[in-house]
Amino acid sequence: MDKFKIDSTKLMYHPDRVLQLLEGAEHWDIAKDIYPLYVEISPVGACNHRCTFCAVDYLGYKTNMLDEKMLADVFWEMAQSGVKSVMFAGEGEPLLHKHINHIVFDANNAGLDVAFTTNGVLLNKLDNLETIKWIRVSLNAGTRETYAKVHRTKPDDFDRVLANLADAVLRKGDCSISAQMVLLPENAHEVETLKQIGKDIGLDFVSIKPYSQHRKSLTHLYENAQIEPPEDSDGLIVRHAGFETKEIKYEKCNATPFLWAYLMSTGDLYSCSAYLLDDRFNLGNIGLQTFREIWRGDKRRANWEFVRNELDIKDCRVNCRMHQANVYMDELINNKVPSVNFI
Repeated sequence: MDKFKIDSTKLMYHPDRVLQLLEGAEHWDIAKDIYPLYVEISPVGACNHRCTFCAVDYLGYKTNMLDEKMLADVFWEMAQSGVKSVMFAGEGEPLLHKHINHIVFDANNAGLDVAFTTNGVLLNKLDNLETIKWIRVSLNAGTRETYAKVHRTKPDDFDRVLANLADAVLRKGDCSISAQMVLLPENAHEVETLKQIGKDIGLDFVSIKPYSQHRKSLTHLYENAQIEPPEDSDGLIVRHAGFETKEIKYEKCNATPFLWAYLMSTGDLYSCSAYLLDDRFNLGNIGLQTFREIWRGDKRRANWEFVRNELDIKDCRVNCRMHQANVYMDELINNKVPSVNFI
C-alpha cells in the first residue's frame, strides 16, 4: 500500500550518488565532494504547540529565525552542489516564519524539491501548494479532546487544522497531502477515526509511526510504551519497519556525513539531527561560511573520521531515519549477498 515508499529507502533511485559513496566513503579527497541528497531545514526555533512526545524539547523552542535572503543564496549553492530536496520542519513550526512563501519560491527557483512537516495550524498561510512535493501534517488524534491533550494546546486548533487540510486539498495541484500520527497510549484507540477523517477530507493517506526516544529529549513519558500497531488498510499506511525491533547488522553509519544534513534555525549545519547541539556533529554555520566551505571543511572531515572510526551506532536514536539507507549501503559495501554476478 505504501506507493510513496515512506517506510523504506529511495536511495536506489540515485545510482550516481551510491557510486560516489562506494568509491569515496573511505577516501576524504572523494568524500569531501559527496554532497547530501536531502537537507532538513528549521526556518524557526519557536513552536506554537508543546506536544507530549516532542523529541527536541531540550532545544527550548527558542525564537531563532533564519534570514530568508541568506537562504536564497544557500539554496542556489546547495542545488549546484547536488542537493536535490529540502524539507522544512525542524525544532520549531516552519510556518511561523513570516517569509515562508518567499523561502519556498527561492528554493523552487534554485531547482530544489520542497516538502513540509507541520502541525498545520497555519497551513492556510502557505501559498502555491502546487510548487510543493508533499505536506505532512502532524495530527496525533481523532478527536478534539485527545488532540488538545497530546499537542498540549486548545481543542479549537483541531478544528482549525481539519479546515486547513480540507482547503489545502482543494488547491494542492500535484502536491501530496497527508496526516501523520505518532502512536501513543492516549491516541491508539483513535486510529480508525483519524483514517476516516482523512478519507472524508480527501487526504492522500494517513500514516502511523512509532514513538522514538531521542537520546537527549527531556521527555521520557513513552520510553517503555509498547503498542501493537494497526494493519495497513485503504487510506492508512503503517510504518511497520519502525515498529519492528530491529537487530542492527551493520557496524557503522554509511549515511553520515553524506546523504543528508540538518540546518538549524541558528544557521548551524549538522550532519545528523539526532545529535543537535553535539559539537562533534556541528559542521559550521551558514552565516559565517558558504555551504560548500562547510561541507568541504575541517569540521566535516573531523565528523567523517569520527563516524568511521569512533561512533558506536548502538548509542544512536532508535528507528534512525537513515536505517534503511544504511542497510542498503552495507550490503553493497560489504558484499553480503553471495554470487552477485549471477543476476
